[in-house]
Amino acid sequence: MQTDPPATAMPRDADIPAAFAGDFIPLSVRISKRAMDIVAASIGLLLTAPLFLLVAIAVRLDSHGPAIYRQLRVGRTLADRTELFTILKFRSMRADAEKLTGAVWAQKSDPRITRIGAFIRKTRLDEIPQLINVLRGDMSLVGPRPERPGLVDKLDLALPFYADRMMGLRPGVTGYAQVNQGYDTDIEGVRRKVALDAAYAMRLATFRSWIVTDLGILVRTVGVVVTGAGQ
Repeated sequence: MQTDPPATAMPRDADIPAAFAGDFIPLSVRISKRAMDIVAASIGLLLTAPLFLLVAIAVRLDSHGPAIYRQLRVGRTLADRTELFTILKFRSMRADAEKLTGAVWAQKSDPRITRIGAFIRKTRLDEIPQLINVLRGDMSLVGPRPERPGLVDKLDLALPFYADRMMGLRPGVTGYAQVNQGYDTDIEGVRRKVALDAAYAMRLATFRSWIVTDLGILVRTVGVVVTGAGQ
């Protein structure tokens, strides 16, 4: 398993006020959301430990390459920087999937996806290792989907306010946009997700709306895992 790259961040414009990050989220929500992340991720890792091992073995037996896939992603936007982190996932594609194409979206019936990969993507089991990212503070259980730096640069030019969806928010293992739409396959899909991410952010304005929204999203995510309703 390869070594994580050193923590890094992309600088932001100096004229952005230092107080903006997370100002729209009450302190009670920020503290409670992080506490729930730590508790739920810890319990989740304990409960899925046997499954973690089985999926890792299945991925290795199905195709050549490491069981855990690591990739640089763009995280939370703060007043003076945008955080970068290494996301952890069970590998669902061939190890050389982007050797020739570079960073591109996965498509339906994508030939790069392995047999086991198709199953773990459909049931979202490929995202179990992200619970480690949650414990580290890179991610939250619920939030906007983190994207790769190269794609973020392109999307920020094509879609107004794309980068703003991460202001003061950690990216999520699941989220309002994810449970309503699934994986991105084109820029129109991302455009719809930006609107859904904005709707989610507005739900963080009060403690009650946050807890109802996050619990609802988590319940729907469990339904996706159990029924295999993902894509």
